[in-house]
Amino acid sequence: QVQLVESGGGLVQAGGSLRLSCAASGRTFSGEILAWFRQTPGRDREFVGFIRWNPGSTFYADSLKGRFTISRESAKNTAYLQMNSLIPEDTAVYYCAVGWVAAVLPPSYNYWGQGTQVTVSS
Repeated sequence: QVQLVESGGGLVQAGGSLRLSCAASGRTFSGEILAWFRQTPGRDREFVGFIRWNPGSTFYADSLKGRFTISRESAKNTAYLQMNSLIPEDTAVYYCAVGWVAAVLPPSYNYWGQGTQVTVSS
């Protein structure tokens, strides 16, 4: 069983930055895919990007490429989502998820965190 806990959300002004963390417990990651998604009320969960735990390669949604960066710290079994140049449209609950298939669709992921709210003010 894998437990995921996101943190680092909050209120930030447009143009600012935030770094979210996703701390994992229950197993030490090796070949897993850790993804970030986001969701606003009334909308489907939106793919942000993922990282292949080993070798640490990443893939992003086209619309977010260049502003968002995913990294991981294996020693802490923790992944990060660095978000720069934030805009109000980035306001959402952000979730991390773990699976074994590199995919952009939520059902491909087996474990989910509880989410952390990010609010970007204009």
